[in-house]
Amino acid sequence: MQRLLLIGAGHASAELLRRWAAAPLPEVELTLVSLEPLAPYSGMVPGWLAGDYAWEDCCIDFARLAARAGARLVVDRVVALDAMRREVLLAGGSVLAADTMVLNIGSTVRTPAIHHEPSPVLLATRPLGALRRAVDTLVERWRDVPQAPELVGVGGGAAGVETLLALRRRMLRAGRVPRCTLLSRDAELLRGFNATARRLTRAALTGAAVALRGGFDVQAVEPRALRAPDGQAQAADLVLWAAGAAAHAWPAASGLDVDAGGFVRVDATLRSTSHPWLFAVGDCAAFDPPLPKAGVYSVRMGPVLAHNVVATLAARELRAYQPQRDQLVLLNTADGRAIASRGRLAAAGRWAMRWKHTIDRRFVERYR
Repeated sequence: MQRLLLIGAGHASAELLRRWAAAPLPEVELTLVSLEPLAPYSGMVPGWLAGDYAWEDCCIDFARLAARAGARLVVDRVVALDAMRREVLLAGGSVLAADTMVLNIGSTVRTPAIHHEPSPVLLATRPLGALRRAVDTLVERWRDVPQAPELVGVGGGAAGVETLLALRRRMLRAGRVPRCTLLSRDAELLRGFNATARRLTRAALTGAAVALRGGFDVQAVEPRALRAPDGQAQAADLVLWAAGAAAHAWPAASGLDVDAGGFVRVDATLRSTSHPWLFAVGDCAAFDPPLPKAGVYSVRMGPVLAHNVVATLAARELRAYQPQRDQLVLLNTADGRAIASRGRLAAAGRWAMRWKHTIDRRFVERYR
């Protein structure tokens, strides 16, 4: 009996389980470790944050998906890996061993320490489960605050733009009109996007009365403010932190080959460059050349991962993953519109949001 362990309920794990349910390998014990039975599809999270979707509408039910695949679901999180023994330690104290493992644990964000009171409320966009639990409570809390709250987004990438506009929309629906500012470490917004997409995004922020401050690198959190190293300050009551994907600490501590940021190095077949019995996909994986930390890549890795895991267990030939060159990005501006960008082309409108809605719902429905 071979043992296959999936760590993390990411997009690629969902595809592996879907295909496994259709064609399982005999004599393989399959286990999935996930922090929660429901895992959100990242493309729909801004829509949920804006109040357009219920949380369940955005999620893949991994409990049902695992059951369909004949897999055991363990609701817990991995805190350590013993690469020599091929064992993982769970937060609850259990130890799981496997012959083949898959890491699909995504990334996290690192926020600055808070040493002052009263301090802004800091919301990290990862992990998504924690964000979900905090948002409803906070929106209700701000409903009773007499003055307009200072809502600040940190991060000039697509996630920073989408989540700030979405939370602003959620607060408007709750009867509050926040003063909004988006802080970006880079002078230019949306690095890596084409000029038209950046222009359309700036227009969407202006239309929503969001002030944009480029070149602002948050160094410290002070009483009701954020401070940059050069002394700049930004008033803040509520901070939505979407800056910089950071690696989880335990893969690097296990002795796996990792890059300078702590992400697991993989080859073209998605296997660890130091431990070929381990696969890593999605944001937790490091490629050469590097790939952006975006869900669209993890989705495309799913079929290759599913094939290569089965090929490993059955001693067959593995397949190389080929990243798409010009991926389609549909950015939700939380006003019934979206910005569509691919390569050098970009456009915005309600049609783009309808397109995004169709793609997102279709993706989630395939796992139901």
